[in-house]
Amino acid sequence: MHRRRLISKTSHAVSKAVSSTVSKTVAKISTRMTSQSVLVHANTGEVATVPPFARRRTMAVARPWLVGCAMVAAGWMSLPSAKAQTTAYNALRWQTSLSDFAAADKAHPPGREGVLFVGSSTIRMWRNISDDFRQVPVVINRGFGGSTLADCDHYVRELVIQYQPRQVMVYAGDNDLAEGRSPEQVLESFKHFVSAVREELPSAQITYISIKPSPARVSLIAGIRDTNKLIGNYLASVPNAQYIDIHTAMLGPNGETRPELFQADMLHLNETGYALWKSLIAPHLVPGAQVPPHQAQVAAVQ
Repeated sequence: MHRRRLISKTSHAVSKAVSSTVSKTVAKISTRMTSQSVLVHANTGEVATVPPFARRRTMAVARPWLVGCAMVAAGWMSLPSAKAQTTAYNALRWQTSLSDFAAADKAHPPGREGVLFVGSSTIRMWRNISDDFRQVPVVINRGFGGSTLADCDHYVRELVIQYQPRQVMVYAGDNDLAEGRSPEQVLESFKHFVSAVREELPSAQITYISIKPSPARVSLIAGIRDTNKLIGNYLASVPNAQYIDIHTAMLGPNGETRPELFQADMLHLNETGYALWKSLIAPHLVPGAQVPPHQAQVAAVQ
């Protein structure tokens, strides 16, 4: 219902803007056309005076064409920017996930100074993440399926900052590439994410888990490699940050992806895949002070 009202209001606003622009445009063109009293012959250069009745007839014929052109132009000018459309779309797309996180926090408030995992469905579907990293007193899972690095950046306060973790583990970027963004754009989203986290949590370590080589996205492999390289090089110059290369470990001797690490969709990890990730990520966990038993938990939305 809320979404329908939002769309209705937006459509009404756009329609009103288009109508106003069309009227102004046609009126302006009409004034110019009716005020002209001479025509110049294209071949001879002769000047001819156009009588008033001819100008009115010309305007009557041209007006429908002018209205059509004006409507097209006004429609383009009235459309919201791509960024505004994306923001509005994502506000609806992720509302359920954010509401679920808020409900989980209310039922079981997560402790602070933990390790927070954020990113796309690979994080969200890691159901036994607390058991895999039981040496960490507090593990917070804030994965939301289908999300991008741009989404993680946009919702960084809700997903990360409010929990004040000592370490932020990020896995995202392949969905950005699948949506058509370039490796350079993915890097910019990540840089903005890092800046936002550092501004509020200057002592938190930021760890990026490289994009995995999913067989289902073999067409994106060049972009995946470029993105991993860009982010890896960037983090090499960022204090208190890490880059975990899981990509290479998921390739066989022939350099191709190991299909036994994936579910049938060849996109998401199976138990074997998660076991490999556990072995690669565990050495990079930042040790922290022990917390009371009642705070030792995993905060996740199942």
